[in-house]
Amino acid sequence: MNTFFPACIFGMLVASLSLAAYGEGDANAGKALFPVCMACHGPQGLGNQAMNAPKLAGQEDWYIIKQMQLFQNDARGTAPGDMHGMQMAAMAKGPQLQSEEALANLAAYIGTLPNTTPTATVSGDAAAGKKLYPICAACHGPRGEGSEAMSGPKLVGQNDWYLVGQIKKFKQGQRGYHKLDHGGRQMRPMVAMLTDDKSINDIVAYINTLN
Repeated sequence: MNTFFPACIFGMLVASLSLAAYGEGDANAGKALFPVCMACHGPQGLGNQAMNAPKLAGQEDWYIIKQMQLFQNDARGTAPGDMHGMQMAAMAKGPQLQSEEALANLAAYIGTLPNTTPTATVSGDAAAGKKLYPICAACHGPRGEGSEAMSGPKLVGQNDWYLVGQIKKFKQGQRGYHKLDHGGRQMRPMVAMLTDDKSINDIVAYINTLN
């Protein structure tokens, strides 16, 4: 646990510099790039469980840009067994997405998509999950709103099945394994406190109540 705080501070610095380098994206230009995302994430960016593709609509632009960069730099989607991550990494490396400007434009267009609340699919004890949620609150906010300063993405409004799956990926070492993924590395000791599937489902069921 002692290593969490230096990593957290470094993640705050990286996050604070991230969008400053890109400036405002051009949503109109980003619309022309979105078809590469549409096949898996849907025409409105609402996600597709069959493709294990999360909801993009409503997510913060800084986080979308950062994750795209991680996929492009082999810092995500290269762990053994992470087939869906590998698929996404291949898409992220498309030639039209290789500039900082392109990523900023794509994120700007995603920001225009309607942020529809997804249907809950995970069954869990939300009251028990509320007691566990302080594990998440420091980086993701008390209402799951996310925090760029803490490299914590927005959780509220995300597909619950995706949250469960990603927690398990962190626990299995399929996320947060690369030195460039500072936010992911500080996430891994946090999810280690969720010791079984019940606790994971409970905490996600509580997150659903924050919608």
